[in-house]
Amino acid sequence: MGKKLLLLALLSCLTLGSLQAQNSFEEEEQIVIRNDGEATYFEYRVNGILKEIKVVPGVGPAYYLVPKGEGGDLIRVGESTVLIPKWVIFTW
Repeated sequence: MGKKLLLLALLSCLTLGSLQAQNSFEEEEQIVIRNDGEATYFEYRVNGILKEIKVVPGVGPAYYLVPKGEGGDLIRVGESTVLIPKWVIFTW
C-alpha cells in the first residue's frame, strides 16, 4: 500500500511540473481594434510587444505597418508578416 501511494504521489508531481512548464512557454496574444473615422486599426501584440498593425482605410486596400528595429519606427508592407491566427468568425 505504501509503495502504491508513493508512486501515485511521484506521478502526480511529475505531471503537475510538466503542466506548469508548458504554461510558462505560452504566448499571450492580444488584438486591439481602434477606429478614427477614416480607417480601422487592428494592433496585434504578443506578450505586450507590438508585432504589426493592420490598417483598413475607408477607401482603398488594407495594408500593414510593422516595427522596424528597436527605434519604434513603422514601415508599410502589403502582406502580413506575423503568424498570428486570424480566423474569420463570421461575415455578412
